[in-house]
Amino acid sequence: MKVLYSLMAVLLLAGLALVAGSVESLRTVAGVVVPYAAIATFLAGVTLRVVRWAGSPVPFRIPTTCGQQKSLPWIKSGWLESPHSTLGVIARMALEILLFRSLFRNTKVELRQGPKLAYAESKFLWLGALAFHWSFLIIFARHLRFFLEPVPAWVLALQDLDGFFQVGTPVLLMTDVLILAALTYLLSRRLREPQVRYISLFADYFALFLLLGLALTGVLMRYFTKVHIVAVKQFAIGLVTFSPILPQEMGALFYVHLVLLSALVAWFPFSKLMHMGGVFLSPTRNLANNNRTERHVNPWNYPVKVHTYQEWEDEFREKMRAAGLPLEKE
Repeated sequence: MKVLYSLMAVLLLAGLALVAGSVESLRTVAGVVVPYAAIATFLAGVTLRVVRWAGSPVPFRIPTTCGQQKSLPWIKSGWLESPHSTLGVIARMALEILLFRSLFRNTKVELRQGPKLAYAESKFLWLGALAFHWSFLIIFARHLRFFLEPVPAWVLALQDLDGFFQVGTPVLLMTDVLILAALTYLLSRRLREPQVRYISLFADYFALFLLLGLALTGVLMRYFTKVHIVAVKQFAIGLVTFSPILPQEMGALFYVHLVLLSALVAWFPFSKLMHMGGVFLSPTRNLANNNRTERHVNPWNYPVKVHTYQEWEDEFREKMRAAGLPLEKE
């Protein structure tokens, strides 16, 4: 039911966008009101969550490590697995953010006949996640050509590199294939594996269907329906300069793509997708593991009235003597 409801929600959004894009009186809502509302929601939501995370107290060093901590000079420490310096933390964070290092080392456990636990490699999840995230990033960077004039040289170079194989007309872009394949794998994994399906929520499926719908409409516009590029660029530049225009040449499918993107942008701060910002503020990742070399004092400590043992013994001395308990002071 979670899968069905999430799919129906995305299809409902796409259907409403298709209707709005086909009716001239509703295009302003789909092409102007919805994108601006989504961007405002995104900025407010991200700011609120980052401020809350930044204000969370982290009195002690709590990095998650799997290596030898730096201690005595003659004990070799794992500077990357258990970084004790800022340089080590930066290197560890870079590998995690750019290459998903911890996911690469993920393993799966199976209960086989015997009964016997069997551990095996699980690289497909890492490969699918890496392909999706990098493809999405490159596609996002490629879309900057619609919002900037003149188009930066690095954006054009990135697009040329993406279409390196020069297949078809228009040129088939590698990231278009990769993002569809990666999203299909990630969705099928949630549907196929019982353990993952058991812990999956509506929000998990909704995100995947939303991203898949966004990618599919983009592919349809590029390779099949052939959207008017000049009209799209006029619209995009008008949107970012707060002087929106809605050229007639943009088809209804473009509004479907735009509304799905707006839904993703507005929903982003309140979903698990916010891990994009959270990874930078995670104390289990961004702190050096130097508890043995530096003393860390909780800055939130405040004077506490204590009841010492001597005071406690003075209070119960007679009862302790009567019970035959030893006393430090007679």
